[in-house]
Amino acid sequence: MGIFNKGDDFDAPTTVVEDLTGDWTLDPSHTRIGFSARHAMVTTVRGQFTKFEGTAHIDSANPASSTVSVTIKGDSIDTGNADRDAHLRSGDFFENEAYPDVTFVSTRVERDGDDWAVTGDLTIKNVSKPVTIVFEPTGSAKDPFGNTRAGFEGTATINRKDWGITWNAALETGGVLVSDKIKLEFDVSAIKNA
Repeated sequence: MGIFNKGDDFDAPTTVVEDLTGDWTLDPSHTRIGFSARHAMVTTVRGQFTKFEGTAHIDSANPASSTVSVTIKGDSIDTGNADRDAHLRSGDFFENEAYPDVTFVSTRVERDGDDWAVTGDLTIKNVSKPVTIVFEPTGSAKDPFGNTRAGFEGTATINRKDWGITWNAALETGGVLVSDKIKLEFDVSAIKNA
């Protein structure tokens, strides 16, 4: 075994919910909506949005009847660097004063075994483009407060230029300062509505 044994990173998940059918709400304090981009073609910069809300209706028997809706406050972007965050909020990138929200609304939900493929319209700066995110369930549990929780992890890669986010700077050695491709990362904890 190498030093990168992913299977033993965390304790084994629990599964108390056999059927995920029902209405769910994202728990912002235990959910991460993040992203990563290449910087100067040599390293990866990661960030996340800290303010968002979302709901899902899951129909396990008929996945096509399932829906997902998420609204993200664009100015809640956090990369751990105040100057970079201010630049990302500016007209060069998200233009948060004019376009405060980033939204995702599902248009199709499919299930393949345990995995869920959620296709929807991602809207950034009033530009909507379809994106498919494949989610893998990571467990379910009853928490100490009586909530039924379900976890999901998902990723998708987009090209930021498709949403009109085109700012960049050329490097003397070739390449650009910020990659066009952005990896979206979702670590979701959802609470089942009573």
